[in-house]
Amino acid sequence: MAAILLSGLAKSYANGVAALHGIDLAIADGEFVVIVGPSGCGKSTLLRLIAGLETASAGSIRIGARDVTRLEPAERDIAMVFQNYALYPHMSVRDNMAYGLRNRGVARAEIARRVAEAAAMLELAPFLERKPRQLSGGQRQRVAMGRALVREPAAFLFDEPLSNLDAKLRVQMRGEIKRLQRRTATTSVYVTHDQAEAMTMGDRLLVLRDGGAEQLGTPLDVYRYPETVFVAGFIGSPAMNFLPGTVVRQGRSLRLGESLLLALPGHGLPGEDGRPLIAGIRPEHFRIASGNPLCALEAELVEHLGGATLVHGRLGAAPLTASIDGALAVASGDVLPLALDAEAVHLFDPETERRIVPAA
Repeated sequence: MAAILLSGLAKSYANGVAALHGIDLAIADGEFVVIVGPSGCGKSTLLRLIAGLETASAGSIRIGARDVTRLEPAERDIAMVFQNYALYPHMSVRDNMAYGLRNRGVARAEIARRVAEAAAMLELAPFLERKPRQLSGGQRQRVAMGRALVREPAAFLFDEPLSNLDAKLRVQMRGEIKRLQRRTATTSVYVTHDQAEAMTMGDRLLVLRDGGAEQLGTPLDVYRYPETVFVAGFIGSPAMNFLPGTVVRQGRSLRLGESLLLALPGHGLPGEDGRPLIAGIRPEHFRIASGNPLCALEAELVEHLGGATLVHGRLGAAPLTASIDGALAVASGDVLPLALDAEAVHLFDPETERRIVPAA
């Protein structure tokens, strides 16, 4: 087990494309960090740099007390779990798990002990003599994790390991991976584009955008206090609503759209009346008003999800989605009176797209 320290890490290719630029990240010993972002943002490249499968163009990588920036993958004492399992089809589960240890010359008794322990931990003991083709997708992924686990590495690296599984199995496996990481207390870096995995698995969350770090924090902090419009729109499902706003009444209120007024908490906002803002509102922060609604939303599309119902409509020219109690009977064409607490509104500067916090 070891801490991981990335300093000014960058990766550029011969065609001039910069996949990563200036990544600084300190991962504590035993910490589970999830890296999330859209396709092409550089998250898999970052993981491959840590693993040594790509060569850094600039910056450094330290694992524990060692600078491993120029070391080969086999010298870094890491284990990687891929989305395609990467199992040897002609080998049994036992041999797949033991293969790396045999190549390193580990004693047979020690190999048997480690494989037996990992198999018990991952509930693979009944399948040790089977070939990968005789296993389900979830069982194959357990074998891939077992192969990494027996190495007793300084760190685990996970590259979208659950993307090939169905929705129900993904939920089960993400719980198993998290329990395994807590049990072994091994430093782990996990790459995903899945919102649920990002929010539920990591101790901290790193959001990447176009090769740069957009925000780092605990999952709940990133969700509750997004630093930019990008983070606010990317983290959370369904996505945050963004409405054009204007400062009015000496910064004490916010006008949304043509006429809706929302009193702001605290002492309001700096700046003159008429200052434009972007107001971000999560769908779940709307509620059906019992009196004095903020707005009336005509349901253009209704999605019944069981516990919640998503109602899609428009506020002026801007699209708006509200998540309401799934027990309420709502159909397309219904007009819903909506209320909202001002504390739930996220404010952003339209030029910098960075968060604005009202004065306390």
